[in-house]
Amino acid sequence: MTQPRWYKNAVVYSLDCETFYDADGDGMGDFDGLISRLDYIASLGVTCIWLHPFYPSPDRDGGYDVTNYLAVDPGLGDLGTFVRFIEKADALGLRVVIDLVVNHTSREHPWFQAARRDRNSPYRDYYVWADQPVPIAESQLNLVGVEAQTWSFDADAWQYYLHRFYAEQPHLNISNPRVGADIFNIMGFWLRMAVAGF
Repeated sequence: MTQPRWYKNAVVYSLDCETFYDADGDGMGDFDGLISRLDYIASLGVTCIWLHPFYPSPDRDGGYDVTNYLAVDPGLGDLGTFVRFIEKADALGLRVVIDLVVNHTSREHPWFQAARRDRNSPYRDYYVWADQPVPIAESQLNLVGVEAQTWSFDADAWQYYLHRFYAEQPHLNISNPRVGADIFNIMGFWLRMAVAGF
């Protein structure tokens, strides 16, 4: 029987797959390692696993600089391994929620690459651009002492792009309905993979 508000009483275990357990000996955790330790996690009384980003990424910000929202970082496994993880978690009564980072992408994301190369690209308006940086108060900076401003110049675009975090993470223009539609498509993809939420 489905429990519509199961999260109200959930015991959540938050983990980064990359640092959890290394099954193949390459020095980095992976989904096979996580699968091998799910019985242990369940034995702690956990009812939900909250996964940190596991998507392909240049990893300049702990995986929060995503290059592909519809895949698993190859160092951690693949979609088949992720499905096996979900199936075993479900068999143990563990729900899985995932970190879905949709306020920015990596500069290496195909959307940004298309946006920066062509002002007429449909992806240009996926990001926030300006001919001159718009001044912002230090109190509005998210990374005081790390990033001095929230605008970076892109030589290919010949404009500045907004980034609320690192310069490697251009901010998505969430007021663009196409960005919203793509976010819903991404959510639908992972819900079909049987994640319990975001």
